[in-house]
Formats: sequence, structure tokens, C-alpha cells
Amino acid sequence: MIKQPETFAEGPRARLLELSQERGASLASLSELLGRNASYLQQFIRKGSPRKLEEGDRRMLAQFFGVAEEELGGSDPTQENSYAQTRRRGDSGEWVDVPRLDIGASAGPGALPESEKAFDAFRFSRRWLAEQGLEGAQLSAITVEGDSMEPLLRDGDEILIDRRPQPFRDGVHVVRLGDTLMVKRVAQAGAGRFALLSQNLAYPPVEVAAEEVAIIGRVVWKGGRV
Repeated sequence: MIKQPETFAEGPRARLLELSQERGASLASLSELLGRNASYLQQFIRKGSPRKLEEGDRRMLAQFFGVAEEELGGSDPTQENSYAQTRRRGDSGEWVDVPRLDIGASAGPGALPESEKAFDAFRFSRRWLAEQGLEGAQLSAITVEGDSMEPLLRDGDEILIDRRPQPFRDGVHVVRLGDTLMVKRVAQAGAGRFALLSQNLAYPPVEVAAEEVAIIGRVVWKGGRV
């Protein structure tokens, strides 16, 4: 009898695949969120390598999707006391943890990102996100660097970007131009071209071909000191 090839898309692997499809987040983008190579989660799901997600990766993915870690292969919840189980379920149901990435998007002439690994998270009410039209959004937080977007965005502000693939519309976006990450107001400038606009009039507009710029995500919220 011929043995059928073993499938790894079951248990935590199947749940991760299901969550990524529900959120509209590619496995490659989720791998990059973890600071891994783009094929990391694809290999985990399809080839069973690694056999189990590392604790830090599992925790970050659970926070991103707003689910309990055991759904992605964490410890058996029956080993925990009932209070901890209730607390965890309440947190995952009512709150969404948005990863804070250790990079800055330049609001000046441009800066090279050093890392895209999360070092912390913001916690938002799931209800509040829905009220803002952000239910199901693929969110991450980064820091603004420079003054070209003042007074709208100031140096040191933290912004939420929605990285979901979606049709382009004019607005404030984080973009990658070559190796440079920037936050600019982006507008269409004719067929196949975009204009990168600054709020600070000391910075002139920059016009680029569509293939020269990658739109990483739309800026949907900002926070900063008064």
C-alpha cells in the first residue's frame, strides 16, 4: 500500500492559515512582521518546519489576530486555572494588540529602516476599531521622523498604518521609495504616476512613476505628546 504524503495543515497550522485568510494577510507579510524571511510561515504550514512556532512568534501572531495562544499551539488551557482562562478569553475577545515596529517613517528627506521587528504593542478596544471602520484591518504602529508633514504629523508621533491590500485612494500613506521609508500624502498624478506631497510647504512635491514606489499602508490614526 502506498503511503499518502503527510499533511501539516492541521491543528495550529490549519488555524493559522484560516486566520490569515480571514484577515486578508499573506503568509509572507506575516513572516516579515515576525522579522523572518518571507517563506517562514509558508514552510511552517506546508512542510511542518519548524515543528512548532517559537514562543515569541506565537505570542506576536496571537496578539495580531486577537486570539488565545493555545489556538496557535500554545500550552493546553486545561493546565491553567479558571481565572487565567477567563481573563485570557476576555482579553482576546474585547481587545486587539497592535504591534509597534522598531522602525521610523521619515517625514523629511527619507530614512533607512533598520528593522521591522515588533518590540511592544498598543492595545485597542475591538469595538473602537470597528467604530473607526478598522474592523479586520492589518494594523501596525511606527514612528514619524522629521518635520515635512507638520503640522499634521510631528517628529516623534506614532501612527497606525493599515497594511491590507486595497484599491488606492488619495490620502496619507507610508511608502517605500527604493530603500527609503517615508510618510507622505499620496495623490494620483496622471496615468501611472503618483505625487508625494508634504504638509510643510518648505518641502516641494515629488512626482514618481507608479512602479518606482511601493505603498506599504494607509495612515489611519496618530498619537503623540501635546
